[in-house]
Amino acid sequence: MSIYDFTVKTIHGEEKTLAEYKGNILLIVNTASKCGFTPQYKELQELYDQYRDKGLVVLGFPCNQFGSQEPGTEEEIAQFCELNYGVTFPMFAKVDVNGEHAHPLFDYLTEKAPGVFGTKAIKWNFTKFLVDRDGTVIERFAPKTRPAELKQEIEKLL
Repeated sequence: MSIYDFTVKTIHGEEKTLAEYKGNILLIVNTASKCGFTPQYKELQELYDQYRDKGLVVLGFPCNQFGSQEPGTEEEIAQFCELNYGVTFPMFAKVDVNGEHAHPLFDYLTEKAPGVFGTKAIKWNFTKFLVDRDGTVIERFAPKTRPAELKQEIEKLL
């Protein structure tokens, strides 16, 4: 099983396989529109703008599991991200990242990059997973880690 075997639904309802991103560096993030970390959208977009021509793709997965901080529909989420943060990186349909209904992608990510003390559960919105060009999950970053702090890690993979 590889990261490229997963199928996801875009925020506009289209099925997409992660194989479409093969050969790129991926930064996969569970997001929310009404969270204290929501301003990270700005830095995620800045990373995407700065490095996309070199092969970085940011993938945003809205999630409503933490404090019900992503209550909107996919259409509302897409509008919010575009209007407030100018998001142009790929966004996907709302998913669960923990529990029995977790999207298989997040089961895979948490298995490959467990959190502190080996915990698999994602603690909050804006947990970030960095994946190299070969599809290897390199590292997991906590919600409080600002996207701008990942530049050095991203540049190592470019």
